Amino acid sequence: MFFTDGKLQYPVRVETPDPLFARALQQAIGGVEGEIRVAMQYFFQACGARGNTKFRDLLMNTAAEELGHIEMLATAVALNLEGAPLSIREEVAGDPVGGAVLGGINLKNLLSSGLAAMPVDSDGVPFDMSHIYASGNIAADMTANVTAEATGRVLAVRLYGMTNDPGMKDMLSFLIARDTMHQNQWLAALEELGGHEKAFPIPNSFPQDQEQQEFSYAFLGFQQDGSDPIAGRWSQGQSIDGKGSFKAGPTMAMGQKPTLAPAKPNSGAQSEQM
Repeated sequence: MFFTDGKLQYPVRVETPDPLFARALQQAIGGVEGEIRVAMQYFFQACGARGNTKFRDLLMNTAAEELGHIEMLATAVALNLEGAPLSIREEVAGDPVGGAVLGGINLKNLLSSGLAAMPVDSDGVPFDMSHIYASGNIAADMTANVTAEATGRVLAVRLYGMTNDPGMKDMLSFLIARDTMHQNQWLAALEELGGHEKAFPIPNSFPQDQEQQEFSYAFLGFQQDGSDPIAGRWSQGQSIDGKGSFKAGPTMAMGQKPTLAPAKPNSGAQSEQM
């Protein structure tokens, strides 16, 4: 169950409307790094979370917060579009708002939503849920969530650098701070699950003695001349999960050349393929 009191989670103000910045903000709503993505990701992870219910509560609370972020950003888009002409035939000479309409804002915000935000990215492409990761494995989901918040924070920082509007910088500063917290809370959840030494490799329920363990911690090099791959922490010393030791070396093809059966009759293939 969700509740709303009609108020924004954090104040949103725009001192100088900027329709072009409204288009940029759409990426934070409907882009692959945006708030719709994380809200739905955490929501569906919560709906499928099994085991200790505190992880479900953690996910659902954060999903609710992200819905509030969508509301904030949608308000910011609408405020930045205020004053934009409803027709590109209106006089725009010397008008920075009207000039921005012709200079690259997303016309879908004018034509389809009447100067309001939409569930689209900065190019007007609808968010299609293809970047929602809810695996049913709590450790895998928490790991994916760290990445989601990291890329979201990168986007928010870029948006922060694109505007000089004090209100927009204030709002984005808040969202950047929440991305900081969310990165840390997902890492803290992983720590509660045992950290990298107990949670990994994911899923930790699969017996590693059923792996081909000679490859479990081997960094393979694919240099054509057969030289060793570049060395790093990933190629020597104890593995991060503490269950093996890294090694590295050149690799070679271990399989056969693929041979497929002839094409079936009436499959549309050439006669020479049958």
